[in-house]
Amino acid sequence: MSLQDDLSAVRRNLDELTRKVEQLEQQAKRQKPAPPSAAPDPSRMVTIPDTPYDNALWTDTDDEGLGARDRHAP
Repeated sequence: MSLQDDLSAVRRNLDELTRKVEQLEQQAKRQKPAPPSAAPDPSRMVTIPDTPYDNALWTDTDDEGLGARDRHAP
């Protein structure tokens, strides 16, 4: 391809992009604005404590993808 062909292809792509952006802008103008989002329902919220987890929870567990703690990869 020559430089002229490359420039023509870029110009066509830019023109197409401009048309698509104009179409999106028109669609956005026609859409109704979204209603404001409601505040989260406090009854569905879960409080997660900042205290560390009990290490006993992790007894006999494997590290995902790493295998068991007391064994080594072959």
